[in-house]
Amino acid sequence: MPTAVVTGANKGIGLELCRQLAARGDRVIAACRSKSPELAKLGVRVVEDIEVTDRQAVGRLAEAIGSQFVDLLVNNAGVLSRDSLEALDLDGIRRQFEVNAIAPLLVTSTLLPKLREGSKVAIVTSRMGSIADNGSGGYYGYRMSKAAVNMAGVSLARDLAARGIAVLLLHPGMVATSMTGGQGIAPAESAANLLARMDESTLEDSGSFRHANGERLPW
Repeated sequence: MPTAVVTGANKGIGLELCRQLAARGDRVIAACRSKSPELAKLGVRVVEDIEVTDRQAVGRLAEAIGSQFVDLLVNNAGVLSRDSLEALDLDGIRRQFEVNAIAPLLVTSTLLPKLREGSKVAIVTSRMGSIADNGSGGYYGYRMSKAAVNMAGVSLARDLAARGIAVLLLHPGMVATSMTGGQGIAPAESAANLLARMDESTLEDSGSFRHANGERLPW
């Protein structure tokens, strides 16, 4: 039975990933700051009080996993602030970097002893982190942090290739969650597309930046 770890698992895309992984028979470890009633109903293993920017908290997640190997690590936790040039919130921008860019690196590094040949690391990034695709500006913290995590993901792919571990950078699409104000496709559809990309990926795909629909995205 494959084991999957999902961060930011209490709502939105993370919740749906846990739901679908559990439904197909995977062993799911759902990491979050506090579990939602919806997550509690899934019957998966929930590890609470996990602030992904805190080294000690991520260490507790590693301890909770124990000696078990992780076949799929999904770095899904993320935040978005609608900052603009006229109203720069520097603290908010720093927070987005901490959660969106630095935390996936911290989580992956901390859980590295749990990964083995054939394991996969997925980073839920965003098309808004594409420099070539930026046609509207704004959203400084979100765009910059997602561009940064894309670079981190490529470096991870290079560093983990010799271990047989693939690293995937995946844009979930515009998904109707609290982050987007309810606009976009259903989280269940996005999660299904993301899992399809994770399932089909090989080491040859490691370090690539893709839409959940399979489209390759520009850097």
